[in-house]
Amino acid sequence: MKFLYAGLCCEERRTFRIHLSYSIIEGFILGVLALNEFVFIKSLHGSNYQLGVLFQFSMLVFLLLLFVNEFLKRIRKRRVFLRWVGILTRLPLMLLFFFPRSSEALTENNFYHLIFLTVFLVYYLAAPVVNPTINLLLRANYQPQNFGKLYSIATSVNKIVLMVVTFLYGLLLDFNNYIFVYIFPIVSVMGMASIFLLSKINYTPPGSVLIKETVKKSILRSVSNMIELLRNNRPYLHFEISFMLYGMAFMLSTPVITIFFYNALDLNYSSVAFYRNAYNILAIFILPFFGKMIGKTDPRKFGVITFSSLVLFLFFLMITQYFPYHFEFYGIKLYITLIPYVVFHGVFAGTMVLLWNIGSAYFGKVDEADIYQSTHLFLTGVRALFAPLFGIYLYELLGFSITFLLAILLTLSGISLLIWSYKIKKRR
Repeated sequence: MKFLYAGLCCEERRTFRIHLSYSIIEGFILGVLALNEFVFIKSLHGSNYQLGVLFQFSMLVFLLLLFVNEFLKRIRKRRVFLRWVGILTRLPLMLLFFFPRSSEALTENNFYHLIFLTVFLVYYLAAPVVNPTINLLLRANYQPQNFGKLYSIATSVNKIVLMVVTFLYGLLLDFNNYIFVYIFPIVSVMGMASIFLLSKINYTPPGSVLIKETVKKSILRSVSNMIELLRNNRPYLHFEISFMLYGMAFMLSTPVITIFFYNALDLNYSSVAFYRNAYNILAIFILPFFGKMIGKTDPRKFGVITFSSLVLFLFFLMITQYFPYHFEFYGIKLYITLIPYVVFHGVFAGTMVLLWNIGSAYFGKVDEADIYQSTHLFLTGVRALFAPLFGIYLYELLGFSITFLLAILLTLSGISLLIWSYKIKKRR
């Protein structure tokens, strides 16, 4: 492991050690959450629209950044605050231990669906605080030339753990569809531990922020800051508009993909885990390469690669219902057209994790990284207001093909904008 720390200064080495440990724990948690939506429709028998809401929550919470941005600046003891966020948002996962272990009880009582949705709404409420904080902590402690490389290494390790846990969790769910009631209390404890660990990364604010103004003024100033940021930084504006087009495509198609796996392809937990792991294996191999690349490449140019991979994996997924040729291997359904789906989804997973998490940081100064990322995440919440449920509505009205086709067209529009914006930069 020593080679990972070669060439790093003392504080950078310490930060990377904590970042790596945090990524390992979060990898376990994400490995469980990777099957969460499939658990909701297969084990809990939730409805399509409830599934859309479950996915929507994971993105909708970023709207709170409108309030959180200014609030975080006022907090002197951010480390203590971060720990309380970890406790309050992860502890409710313990409630899933008390869920019934039978299909009949879950089907007859919609109460458990509502509790499940509420628990995960609370869980996702940590994201508006944790995500910008991670960006700020890492940018403050990593040297610019090492930022992309170290982030990609930690993310690769995260994905390895995620892959192993997803595979094992899928096997356990096929053995017992209600094993999740025992798994989520463990996730609760690990979630609190990971945020406690993250809070140990050192950070010294550039100066004390003493602002005394009403909540209304604070919110209006936060909105004004976001608008000014987008207005004054045209490359960043183009980047975010293209992300809006891509994001709508991604959000309207993702819950429909879960339904597609369940209704159209009749996959079991092991098969879903297999496909998720297959593209994550590819993502792990390519992450180091793209981690170095994003530090040397304009994010708009990098985004063309990411968005194109989404177009291709949606296309091959869409045509699976017309060419449903497959064979079974140890209970896993292997569809021929899902092989290129896995390849392009792997490229998407390996590049989007970098573009979405740190791409915005390259448009501004180091000490503005959290502001750029907060704006980026807030806009994620804006499109989450309508895109997931619109995707469910479109699927129920017109079917899988039209839904996936619309997602492809939206993404192609985003690609066109990125290319246009980058060409303007080259001409100037």
